[in-house]
Amino acid sequence: MQSRKLKIKASLTAAVLLSLAACGGGGGGSGGGFAIPASTPAPVAGGGSTTAPLAKLDGVAATGAPFAGATLTVVDQTGTTVCTTTTDAAGAFSCTLPATTKAPLVIKASRDDQTFYSTTASAADGIANVTPLTTIIVSQLSPDGNPASLAGAIQTNPSSVTAATIQTQVAELVAALKPLLDALGQGAIDVMAGGFTANGTGQDKVLDAISVSVLPNGSSANIEITVKTIPASEGAAPVSISFNTADTAATPTLPAITAAAVASTPTPAVVASLFDRLTACYALPLTQRVGGSGAGAQGGGAVTNTTNATGTAVNVTAPECKTLFLNDDPTTFHSNGYAVGRDSANNGSFAGIFRQGATGVKFDRGNFEFVRSSGDFVLSYRTVDRLGSIDNDTIIARNVDGALKLVGNDYAYRAAVRPYSEDREVINSPAFSSYTTGYNISIDNKTDSGGASLFTKVLVTPPFGAVRTYVPQAGLSSLVATKDNNTAPTASGVVRLAAAYQNAATPGNLSEKEVNLYFVSPQYTESQISTLQNQSVWTMEFFLVAGGSTVVQSYRTLSRAQTLNEIRQLKFVGLTPAFRTELVASTGTAEKITFGLPTTSEPNIIDFSADGNLDAWTVPELALAPTSFSANGRAPNNVDRFNDSTSLISTQRKAVILCTTQGVGDLHCTETNGHQYAQGTSVNSFELWARNGRQVEVSKKINTYKFQ
Repeated sequence: MQSRKLKIKASLTAAVLLSLAACGGGGGGSGGGFAIPASTPAPVAGGGSTTAPLAKLDGVAATGAPFAGATLTVVDQTGTTVCTTTTDAAGAFSCTLPATTKAPLVIKASRDDQTFYSTTASAADGIANVTPLTTIIVSQLSPDGNPASLAGAIQTNPSSVTAATIQTQVAELVAALKPLLDALGQGAIDVMAGGFTANGTGQDKVLDAISVSVLPNGSSANIEITVKTIPASEGAAPVSISFNTADTAATPTLPAITAAAVASTPTPAVVASLFDRLTACYALPLTQRVGGSGAGAQGGGAVTNTTNATGTAVNVTAPECKTLFLNDDPTTFHSNGYAVGRDSANNGSFAGIFRQGATGVKFDRGNFEFVRSSGDFVLSYRTVDRLGSIDNDTIIARNVDGALKLVGNDYAYRAAVRPYSEDREVINSPAFSSYTTGYNISIDNKTDSGGASLFTKVLVTPPFGAVRTYVPQAGLSSLVATKDNNTAPTASGVVRLAAAYQNAATPGNLSEKEVNLYFVSPQYTESQISTLQNQSVWTMEFFLVAGGSTVVQSYRTLSRAQTLNEIRQLKFVGLTPAFRTELVASTGTAEKITFGLPTTSEPNIIDFSADGNLDAWTVPELALAPTSFSANGRAPNNVDRFNDSTSLISTQRKAVILCTTQGVGDLHCTETNGHQYAQGTSVNSFELWARNGRQVEVSKKINTYKFQ
């Protein structure tokens, strides 16, 4: 490996999180099975009988909106897959079961990193819906709480799934949901096999009003059901219940809920319409989306369809785009310190409207998550660009005469709080590879025209634990957490609640080795983490260099941090043997890679690919493809740190990072022989990162330093 051109070879696999957001339909037949045929085949002359018709299994898979395009499989008691099909646009499916089908059956619907389950004790004609609620039933019936385990378990113990055992779990779940069911007028809900349409009416109203998470931990599963009520304030705790499949006590019951508290729930069709309209806006050529004075590449002049534009909200001209916003006016939108528009640094809300590369982006998988105290809705969604790059995010909308209109959060600064699940591989000290869990507190280091941060500090108040102080650092694009003395900066904004070595024989804890990371002390137990609420509310108070009043902003998560045992169930990526060998050979002595003198023939860039420009990582089935690749290291003075990154498309398996300057005084880049990494700049850590639909960040780290 040469020092100038950083050649690295990797094979990474994103993780799969079994975390479910409910908002679709449910229903179930007596005992959770299928209806018994009303009659037997008619006898024929000679004492024979007609051939019995094959059983037909119908149902709907729903996760809020219909779970459309999901792969659905049915496995019988023998472990045989007796049906494989795909759900249609309404989430519906139909299977004709072979005559040899032997009950009980397990039904699975999978799409991307989300999987839902159902079961039935009968192989006769009937309905078997697949929803987050049916997944809870399957989880409760599974011996280790993992719904994926039930299909194997019934091969050795088919008596664990009978009409009676299913009905017992259904009755307990319905009892726990009774306050909500009564408020919605759905007291007679049939969880397993009731016919329904995922249109926001009838039984579908129940799933529209809740979010569900099922997180296996290896021996049981942690389950939470949250009701999407209107909070009294932005900081109000959500209405929810949590329990574990190993609990011997009855499932806790939701508190009293009024119909008014959940009456404003938008239907799946209304949510889908918003994202269809967003897709229609971005489908237009750039010259139709924006135009006029100030919309050119330099802030003025004509726009072409092949050159990014700059401009403001007034330059949004297409009705398909303008009518997305409140009052059909993009100037009403303000979020995270930015109005609609795009400057030369690509800053601005909905900057994609001004970028030619965003043409053709599709918005889908919209799901209503919770209501703000203002009554506005927070929605999650997925984007897929024309190259296949996939991402998941959230947006705020307001119901105006039955249609959703985009509104901003009106915050002054960009920040976020998301759960963080991490696999840290230490390639030169493999005994110290570890898992960590916590929250990524991402606060943009907003700077003035000279590159100086606007902030002296930001105080972050979680719904649990102590207030934490975040500070800016030269060369870093985000603020970092300080240690418990609130003075010593750490390496990132991640608050790690717990860590464990992957090798159980390795003594001690990662916090004793990774002294530049922030770990709470004492670290949280598995039980403490499992009782954290999915929708936890965090508050940030921004202190400005210019003085004056502080600015306060609050954030509500969609999911909690995972326990370490839950993370152990995930499928993380790993380096290919060839790449690991090369990277170890390149860093085994120095524990890092240091750039040499910049040249034009072999520029100082980070080229993350195998020899011969081959793929650097792989993405297994059901894993999230990484959407970001980043490198961390130090400037030539070996003091100032940097973090550079690049976006990835879903089919990408190798990447290049170019040096990015983070303001005045940043020494890790040089303009010698073009924009390159400066001589003496070093790199010792890499990350492949993705974010799932539940807004959980999944990180695979590759670290080149050593521990003793």
